[in-house]
Amino acid sequence: MDIHFNPDKQHTLSKPISISGTGLHTGILVDMVLKPANPGFGIQFQRTDLPNQPVIKADCDLVTDTSRGTTLQVGDAKVSTVEHVLAALVGMGVDNVLIELNGPEIPIMDGSSTPFINLIEEGGVVEQEATKAWYSLDENIYHYDDNKRVEMVALPAMDYQITTLIDFNSPVLGTQHAGLKTIREFKSEIAPCRTFCFLHELEMLLDNDLIKGGDINNAIVVVDKPVTDAEMSRLAKVFKRDKVEVKSEGYLNNLELRFPNEPARHKLLDVVGDLALIGYPIKARIIANRPGHSSNVEFAKKIKQYIKKNKHVKDVPVYDPTVPPVFSLEKIEKTLPHRHPFLLVDKVIELTDTTIVGIKNVTYNEWFFPGHFPGNPVMPGVLQIEAMAQTGGILCINSMPEGQYDTYFLKIDNCKFKQMVRPGDTMVLKMEFTGPIRRGICEMHGTVYVGGKVATEGDFVAQVVKRADS
Repeated sequence: MDIHFNPDKQHTLSKPISISGTGLHTGILVDMVLKPANPGFGIQFQRTDLPNQPVIKADCDLVTDTSRGTTLQVGDAKVSTVEHVLAALVGMGVDNVLIELNGPEIPIMDGSSTPFINLIEEGGVVEQEATKAWYSLDENIYHYDDNKRVEMVALPAMDYQITTLIDFNSPVLGTQHAGLKTIREFKSEIAPCRTFCFLHELEMLLDNDLIKGGDINNAIVVVDKPVTDAEMSRLAKVFKRDKVEVKSEGYLNNLELRFPNEPARHKLLDVVGDLALIGYPIKARIIANRPGHSSNVEFAKKIKQYIKKNKHVKDVPVYDPTVPPVFSLEKIEKTLPHRHPFLLVDKVIELTDTTIVGIKNVTYNEWFFPGHFPGNPVMPGVLQIEAMAQTGGILCINSMPEGQYDTYFLKIDNCKFKQMVRPGDTMVLKMEFTGPIRRGICEMHGTVYVGGKVATEGDFVAQVVKRADS
């Protein structure tokens, strides 16, 4: 990250970037394209090789397998070994990106995050108008797994810091620890560290045909037992080498360690990647003793649940007029087709992948007050609904890949009008997804707050349609 990087703003890529490589476990050559995305989009994967090109969000609740890396799945669509590219995106401060893949697994490259860091730097990172909402902890969050002897804790902190400790009862590895004081050090201190495994694990994977994209340069192999000449010959054939050997330190082949504690640093890299699946940027001090993908994901789920429970989703959004908007009126006009006198959102003050908060300032000069009702100006309920619908339209469109879209409302239910909206009121319009977008169909709950109280609410179903000229 350069010195001008503003961590309190959202960031995306300045242009699409691509890389190709083999999946470690599938052995399938995959082309991967990282594309810029709107504020609040988050990190999403898209399988372009499958029918309907399904999109899979980087979300701990979608993890279905952690046995050999972290796998996300929606329906029959999977993306495996996501942790190294996720760690690179976090390390480079990229919040919003669409990752297109024409295969089931992220390329392993050299087993580290550096190839992805280099790719992101080549494409460039750009600051977006949207504010980045960091989530802080008010208490310690713990995760224990007695069977695996795993202990993890997230402590309140002013920055994002991580310490990892590993102890595999291995005379080769010994006890190692690694630390990251600030995410700005990720690129130089953590990203170059490659994945590692023990020789007995490698043999099991080979026996079960579970490591098809392996290469002598993308994994550190720890030799934790005597090895026969026959086994060495087999490994040489697997790695397409004339000869492999055990170095005096107890590591296989001719690989030079990049750091004395490279395995512990790689475990820290995995923690960064897996905790990206929380879906919220956090400020916390993470201490992880003997972490692994399954523990990381369970820990991510606990932190996500804590944030969801404590960020008071149902509470009144706080509107501070001195804070610059996420979407100005000019940006709203580029997103929505509505114009005077029917554009009913003045600005957007908050935007995530699931929630949007818009502002509508109501004045006596509104075009509808002379007829509704003369001498007793009350904003029509249908226009309050329309203001929510337009705000929800921005949320829906922002969740779609690149292109121009319109939203058409299919259904509006359960509307309640609890207090009148009059001239001088500021409507705070909050829309939240109540389920994932399926085939362009979006379900949302909307609330209008005036003076800190609920004025209007309802449930909405809309369809997002790509414009013909897009």
